[in-house]
Order: sequence, then C-alpha cells, then structure tokens
Amino acid sequence: MKEIRLRFAPSPTGFIHIGSIRTALYNYLFARRNNGKFILRIEDTDQTRFVEGAIENLIESLHWAGIEYDEGIFVEDGKIVQKGDYGPYIQSERLDIYKKYVDELIEKGHAYYCFCSKERLESVREEQKIKGLVPKYDGFCRNISLEEAKIRIANGEEYVVRLKLPQNYDIKFHDLVRGDIVINTDDIDDQVLLKSDGYPTYHMAVVVDDHLMKISHIVRGEEWLPSTPKHIYLYEVFGWEKPTYVHLPTVLNKDRKKLSKRQGDVSVEDFRDKGYLPEGLVNYLALVGWSPEDNEEILSMEELINKFSFERVSKTGGIFDKDKLNWVNGHYIRSSSVEKITDLAIPHLTEAGLIDKSFTRDKYDWLKLLVHTVQESLDTISDVVEKVEFIFKDHVEIVEEDALEIIKGEQVSSVLTAIKEELNNVEVVDEEYAKGFMKLIQKATGVKGKNLFMPARVALTGTAHGPEFVNILVLLGKENIIKRIEYVEKNYI
Repeated sequence: MKEIRLRFAPSPTGFIHIGSIRTALYNYLFARRNNGKFILRIEDTDQTRFVEGAIENLIESLHWAGIEYDEGIFVEDGKIVQKGDYGPYIQSERLDIYKKYVDELIEKGHAYYCFCSKERLESVREEQKIKGLVPKYDGFCRNISLEEAKIRIANGEEYVVRLKLPQNYDIKFHDLVRGDIVINTDDIDDQVLLKSDGYPTYHMAVVVDDHLMKISHIVRGEEWLPSTPKHIYLYEVFGWEKPTYVHLPTVLNKDRKKLSKRQGDVSVEDFRDKGYLPEGLVNYLALVGWSPEDNEEILSMEELINKFSFERVSKTGGIFDKDKLNWVNGHYIRSSSVEKITDLAIPHLTEAGLIDKSFTRDKYDWLKLLVHTVQESLDTISDVVEKVEFIFKDHVEIVEEDALEIIKGEQVSSVLTAIKEELNNVEVVDEEYAKGFMKLIQKATGVKGKNLFMPARVALTGTAHGPEFVNILVLLGKENIIKRIEYVEKNYI
C-alpha cells in the first residue's frame, strides 16, 4: 500500500493566516489518522515577497498550535535546519532540479521558450478584454523552433518557458471534496513554468516537489482549484502517478467574504496575542468547514485525529464566527489549572501596567486568587485586564442604575459603618476570616440577605453583580476595603 505523505507548503511572506493554519491542521489530522507522514516545505520562488523572519514565525506558530510535523524545515538553536530524505525542503535551494525537468519538457515538445515582452502581453490582454474574451496568452511563440529559440537566447534575449497545452483536450481529476472535475485545455492558459529570473513558477515547482517528495495527498485552499488541471497535465506528460487532490473551502467572515486584515485579526499571531489558547483556536478552526459525525463541538487534538475525514469537509466556505470561537476558548480556559491561566495572564496584566516583575515574584499566590476569581468569566486571557482592573484602583465609581439604587438604601449606612468597625478588630483579611465576615456584620446590624450583601458588593466593586465576594474581600485587604467605603460614604450617601 502506498505510504500516506502530506505536506504544508506556505510562502514566507509574513505572519501565518488563520486559513493557512487550518490547511496545515487538516493535513496534520489526516496524516496522523492514517499513520502517515506530515512534511513542512517552504515555497519561496517569489523572492520579491520574501519577509525576513517569516519562516521562524511560521514554525513557531505551528509548534504553538500543537501541529507537529515529521520532516522538512526546523529551527534548532536559533538556526534553520532541514531534516528528511527528500530535501532540500526550501524551493530556492532546488533551482537545478527544476531546470532539469523544464529542459526535459522542452526537449519532449511539452514546453516552449517565449520571448514576448510585458508590453506585448498587456496589449494582447487588453484587446481580448475589449472583444469579451477570457484574457490569456495567444500562443505567439508556440511554433518557434528549438534551434531558433536557442540562437535568440545565445544572443541575450530575455525569455520565459511556457507549458505547451494541447488544443481541445479534456483534463480530468477527482477531488475528495468536490468530486469529479473536467476542464478543457481551450479554457486554460499556456502557463509560465520558468520565469525570466531563472526561478520556476509555483506551478512547475509544486509538481516536481510533490512528485519527488512522494506526496500522496495534496490538501490546499480552493483558490488553487483553477490551477490544478495544469498540474494534472504536467503529471501526465512526465508519466508520473498523480496524487489525490483535496481543495478546502475558504474561511469566510460573517458577511461571507474572505477573511482579510482590514476586518481585524487574521493571523495566528493576532489570536495568540489576544490570549486565545492553542487548544481553543485549533478546536474551533477544525469546525470551520468540517464537522464530526456525532456533531460534538469540544474536541481535543486526539479526538480530532480519531474523527477527522475529508468526506465530512463542506464544499461551501466555512464562516469564522468570533463568538463561537470565544465560547470554545472559554471552555478551555475554565478547564485549565489556575496556575496555567495565571502564568498566561501575567504578561497581559504587566502590559496593562497593573503589576510588575517584583509583584509577580512576591505576590504570586495573591495573583492566583485574582485569576481564579474571574477565570469562569474569561473568553480570552486578555479579558483578565478588564475583569480585574477594579481591584487595583483606590476607589470605584458607581454608575449602573441598579447599583446606584442599592447604595441609596436606608440601611446601607449602618452596614458600611459596621464593616469599618469590624475591620478595626483584625490585622489581615484572610480566606477563613472572609468566609465568616458578613455573618459578623449581620450580627452587628441585624440586616440580612440582599440588604446586607448587595450594599457591601456595590461599595467595594461598583457593581451589583460579580465574582465571589469572599475572594474580593481577601484581594482588597483591610486598608483598601476601608478606603473604598469611606469614598462611597463621602460621594454617594
């Protein structure tokens, strides 16, 4: 049986898009489900778009997401290294390989040298548009003999190499998501295979690499579907076994348009910085365009591997719903240990200026209680700043109507006075003392239930609803509680 080998082959043009990480994830899930190999290859034939540091960022993003690969490009001790039997895994290091196969196509009559200038090509396209035709190369150089072409090259003329497609020929292939597809060559361009700078185009390089690296399944975005017939034809003329194709639906926003930077977060880096957990983002992304048979929505990586199949990938674009992502991510935050969420929250709290390094070192247990107090209400780790900000203030403003109404109650003054008096009897408000604190106030005032608890909550937090009140007492401590009550007495009663 043929070995299952899949690859993720991005271009190093910047941060990794959320749609690309989903493509990597589906490749990874299928490879693991079928005991196959998963390869990371870098497609950098367009040198004009190369971004410094993009390869390192890409590897780090995959690692963060838990999408591990078996061979290809790795970073070790700060250096990019390549591992595997089918390297190099960076296309710009494979130029001699592509040249050999381009020459083979030319010798066999399946490709030709083209000397058309950019100006001529633009003028042809404009004319075709005016006539209502599909703009494509008009075959002007198709019939130049090999001898003449070689003389012109020797004389220094600039050229590209184009694929020589037969006329009126049906190219057929099967896609695991879209079924059987037939495209006639009369509707396809004579694709450039080798550019004037000596670099192959994506179309040439991808076919050669996938064949030589023994890739069994090509899983990529549906934007590559129109190019696939050209790739299939190259497999045919080389006499190579064709891989299985899978074209994934695009990740769309709520307006059913492709996710773009203009509409907000689209890179893995963006979501990571906002405080999404890798397991939350990966779990949700898997569901954007795919669903398991049992329609379960919370799935670990292991469960995703066990349940994944291309048969259940949708033909239509998957909607990226931020609210649903937040719900899934919130589940993982609630399921995580308080230590893990605290450690992840510390950089956000530090960046917001609420704590510093010495605070983290000296008051870690206090921070743990702080995070534990709001953990249930977090959708992302970055939400922690907004949720706990009130703890760090000298006083809180009361703006909500129901809170203002509560603080104006007739027994509020006696409750707040009793709180201050009770605190004069202690040095520290620890958890045990905080648990029985309001019973002491009830005993001192005779006030019970909501009339007792609500004014205390509003005076200390500024709101009628919120996290565990015992924790609030411990977090604020004696001095801050008294300060807040005095501020409320002065400004609201």
